[in-house]
Amino acid sequence: MTGMTQRLPSAHQSNVVARSRPAKAPRMRVSAQGSLLQSIQHSVASKQQSAVDITKAYLQQLKSVEQTVNSFLTVNEEHAVAQAAAVDAAISRGEPVGPLAGVPIAVKDNICTAGLRTTAGSKVLESYLPPFDATAVAKLKAAGAVLIGKTNMDEFGMGSTTENSSYKVTANPWDPQRVPGGSSGGSAAAVAAQQCAAALGSDTGGSIRQPAHFCGVVGLKPSYGRVSRYGLIAYGSSLDCIGPLTHSVADAALLLSVMSGSDSWDATCSKEAVPDLAAGLLPAEQLGSSCMKGVRVGVIQQTIGEGVAAGVMSAVNGALQHMQQLGATVEEVSLPTFHLGLPAYYVLALSEASSNLSRYDGVRYGLRASEAAASRDLKEMYSITRGEGLGPEVKRRILMGT
Repeated sequence: MTGMTQRLPSAHQSNVVARSRPAKAPRMRVSAQGSLLQSIQHSVASKQQSAVDITKAYLQQLKSVEQTVNSFLTVNEEHAVAQAAAVDAAISRGEPVGPLAGVPIAVKDNICTAGLRTTAGSKVLESYLPPFDATAVAKLKAAGAVLIGKTNMDEFGMGSTTENSSYKVTANPWDPQRVPGGSSGGSAAAVAAQQCAAALGSDTGGSIRQPAHFCGVVGLKPSYGRVSRYGLIAYGSSLDCIGPLTHSVADAALLLSVMSGSDSWDATCSKEAVPDLAAGLLPAEQLGSSCMKGVRVGVIQQTIGEGVAAGVMSAVNGALQHMQQLGATVEEVSLPTFHLGLPAYYVLALSEASSNLSRYDGVRYGLRASEAAASRDLKEMYSITRGEGLGPEVKRRILMGT
């Protein structure tokens, strides 16, 4: 990355994202560690550029490609500019600012944002306005981040292409004829299309890591409990994690450092101290030719056989060869029960989903179908509301879990 004005590789120059690059996007050099977020924060804190100008440039890029990418469900334009203005005002008063001051960030639409529509990609929550921020969002705001909008997703996180959204289908910015992955496909696409500097996603069984790979960005599922789940709309509570999608490892480390930490609102959140995750990162030019000496890399036999595309296998082998050149030892290992992982995941995740999604009944909050409102039979109201408000994939998973 060289900043917000970076051009896409030549093979993708015909792509709408490349054609629609805004002429007035801010130009900045990334930090020595490759962090775009640090560069934006430094530029804002040193008054080289205003947070308002940077936010407006990202909003311009967002709008210029959104019709094709479809990564956002809600854009927070007026409030985003107001947040950025508050950052600029604090700097003008000489007040200290946080490590994300002026950084435009998007949030997956199953993570609660106070007063900003949060649907989890479902019609059943079409009008839901949370009265509070998720802990992860509150920490980003406290660090000075500017929330520019909520991103599209597979309904309740159930899918791997973002085609299961109740609202729209998100396209892959590198090739709009392809999917961006899922369920955090909107967040991954928004980062790849430079509609935001970074984004939050959630991961139950790959929903950050897979779309990050599809869209060519960095995605990280933190260890369970590292980031508070308070304010994350539940799918499978023992598996759900909030994590970052960014342009670089350094940015992912910075975002995770800000979000992490204990939280009295989440009993499963770790109380372990949060280290500076970016402290040990070095620029590539400072790494020696044997920087992986002593590292042993295992290649699982069961993941490289039948069903793996030739292009994927070629990329994996290329990466393994590169690690060997850097001094690593590569060994093939066997996990005979590896094939049981997916069935086990479906038993656990869908059982939890069946329980978690029972709350969308038309009584407490969310959608109550118009026909159901006239019904005098409670079970009939449940049935009509859930039948109308929940999509086919969600219904299938509820049935499997039940």
